[in-house]
Amino acid sequence: MKTFRFFMYRKLGLLALCSLVCFTTGCNTTQPPKETSKETPQIFPDYKNVTVPCNIAPLNFMIEGATHISADFSIDNKNIFSIDGENTIDIPEDKWKEGLQQAKGKEISITVSLWNNEHPEGIKYQDFQISVSEDSITPWIAYRLIPPGYVLWKKMGIHQRQLESFEEECLVSNSENHDGCVNCHSFKNYSPDLFLFHARGKNGCSVLVKNGHPQRLDLEKMPPYFKGTYPFWHPQGRFVAFANCDTHQAFYGQSNNKVEVYDLDSDLMIYDCLDNKVITDPRFTEKQHWETFPTFSPDGKKLYFCQAKACTLPKDYEILKYALVCTDFNEENGTLGSRVDTLYNPSVEQGSASFPRISPDGKFLLFTESDCGTFPIWHKTADLKMINLSNGKYVETDTLNSKDVESYHSWDEKGKWVIFSSRRLDGRYTRLFIAHFDEKNGFSKPFLLPQKSPTHNNKRLYSYNIPEFVNSKVVLKESIANLF
Repeated sequence: MKTFRFFMYRKLGLLALCSLVCFTTGCNTTQPPKETSKETPQIFPDYKNVTVPCNIAPLNFMIEGATHISADFSIDNKNIFSIDGENTIDIPEDKWKEGLQQAKGKEISITVSLWNNEHPEGIKYQDFQISVSEDSITPWIAYRLIPPGYVLWKKMGIHQRQLESFEEECLVSNSENHDGCVNCHSFKNYSPDLFLFHARGKNGCSVLVKNGHPQRLDLEKMPPYFKGTYPFWHPQGRFVAFANCDTHQAFYGQSNNKVEVYDLDSDLMIYDCLDNKVITDPRFTEKQHWETFPTFSPDGKKLYFCQAKACTLPKDYEILKYALVCTDFNEENGTLGSRVDTLYNPSVEQGSASFPRISPDGKFLLFTESDCGTFPIWHKTADLKMINLSNGKYVETDTLNSKDVESYHSWDEKGKWVIFSSRRLDGRYTRLFIAHFDEKNGFSKPFLLPQKSPTHNNKRLYSYNIPEFVNSKVVLKESIANLF
């Protein structure tokens, strides 16, 4: 009896040891799949046939309902690594980075096999490709995370995220300004050393951050006592363009859209950081027209903005349509030129323009077009459009757009990548998508901002707002709470 027990315990111990070795080394005891599909797998996020930067974080993905999945990654028909998981492919960062370097200018081919209740013996899908561009992407982004409310909120903040990994942290929380609003962050030439944002609410102000040290910028206390919003830095850093907006909102009784946000008045203003004063032009502060969303050209010689004829709101919101115009900018004194050119004419195009952003080489102007109004993030018709500034012709952007809202967008530092917000996943929350651009091939298929866990994109009940590229990590050396 003792001998029998000894051998029984010894056998159980060996089995436990084998199980432990398999668990710690990730070995796969699943048999090869018995079926072969002619289709590619239905993965989430949809990373099939996208183009990615050579320095992007791992594109982890999942298949809902799977009990086991495996993925083989290869370059030029040579396997570089294989990953197994329950329903998620979680790619180690070191393996992924090494694979990206090998695949620069080439494709990574991914073959996925799946086991579930429908395919208990496994099914192998056709492979799909991920093209790895030789163009790297500006490594950091900053964005606001805000709950999907309209009037009230509890928690919001401006966050930063490294695109080469999954590192994310909150830069500024509204817990630092009495639970007010923090918004409209803007960086000078992609630099973390000089930027500003707005902190609304009790004792609110704009906040200017120099080399990690925040300070109050009380624009409303300077003549002509305008509120500043939608800031954009002049590339030399002396001037910041703002809009002065009187913003309101109204809810629809019957519409596919949920809410209409509009300005009852809006003007242009230029803040001079050197002389600490606000500069205005009477042509762009009169009441017959409204101006908003100012943007400097990369060389600093022009100011682009949106302009509309004033009307009665919210009654006439459907006829409120913004043109896209530009004028010369004097870098010596902050004044605007006498001539105003129209790039987008609502009476011709039958739409309304918002958020003009110029590519870093000055060749292209990317903007949001919606059916009407100035605030397109709840307009299902809102799409991204682009104008070639050398000839005034439109560049194909259909690849970027969906049946739902596309709105705020930014160029990376080299002009090879754009990031933009879209509600295409569920129609409720704005998520961030990235696409490659080159003059010959246009825009590539957008891909969802990678997350460590693919379910993060569904479980995070916050919208991403105003994605801006930053060329290195922002370091705040003191809290903004001291300003309030």
